[in-house]
Amino acid sequence: MERGFQERVLALVARIPQGRVMTYGQLALLAGTPGAARQAGQVLNGLLGHTPLPWHRVINAQGRVSTHKIGFGDVQEGLLRAEGVAFDDSGRCDLDALQWWPDDAPERTLPPAPLL
Repeated sequence: MERGFQERVLALVARIPQGRVMTYGQLALLAGTPGAARQAGQVLNGLLGHTPLPWHRVINAQGRVSTHKIGFGDVQEGLLRAEGVAFDDSGRCDLDALQWWPDDAPERTLPPAPLL
């Protein structure tokens, strides 16, 4: 994985305001590598529990926490809830209301999330 990509992802994560979220795909797009959502996730996976960066503010394109499978889902949801992020009964938050785009973002739209 390109070091510059990692640095751009981390710089973006550092800017996410409290109570707002970004998606992995959005991070990849804004870091200059559209379609590299998994790689953005790998960058963050290396940080869990070892950084002051707000890694918990990054979720999947369906508005859900993706860290349950690695044992951090409850922690991530708890951190987000403490910031005022609400989840519905299916575990989704309202991306339309909570997704954050930097003011200097060149593009504010992503391709539609795949249907599950």
